[in-house]
Amino acid sequence: MTISSRHRCGTSRTGCFTLITGFALLLLCLAGPVLSADVHSGRTTLLINREYGAALLAGLREARSSIIVSCYLFKITKYPDNMPRRVADQLIRARQRGVSVTVILEQSRDESDFLNRENRATAAILSRNGIKVRFDSLRKTSHAKVVVIDDRFVFLGSHNLTHSALTRNNELSVRIDSPEMARQIKAYLGTL
Repeated sequence: MTISSRHRCGTSRTGCFTLITGFALLLLCLAGPVLSADVHSGRTTLLINREYGAALLAGLREARSSIIVSCYLFKITKYPDNMPRRVADQLIRARQRGVSVTVILEQSRDESDFLNRENRATAAILSRNGIKVRFDSLRKTSHAKVVVIDDRFVFLGSHNLTHSALTRNNELSVRIDSPEMARQIKAYLGTL
């Protein structure tokens, strides 16, 4: 197996995948009392840099029953090539075809904060189109970036929903096909 220069884990993509999957599972197990230390089998796909946006858009297009999104920053701009706008468009289309869609966003105490301004602008767009949007508690910062589709597919990693994160940054996420993992993450998101 040849190692592409874009993979910087110092090992093969499979080795990097195993390391990241183990780390992600460890973080989930340590997340708190809502989650147990159960280890679930599932098929995991490593999504490096721009691979995440394409995989997420495909997952949203294929959603049939439910989508839950939790992210720190969801920044939509007016530009048509804006990847977060494409994500929002897919969330709206999913809602229009009867899929239950919930988006959980971070908020800070400072009303004039950039994060609040961007997340509230996105929330307004999504809410006008029938999507349930809620903000986390002001007592804690929710930095989780996760999407659960159809109680089965989990997108988990470092990608915020910003154009930079989806097109230019060095980011690393995974797509996990595991109903058990999806159930645990939904339980956790219910506590935010």
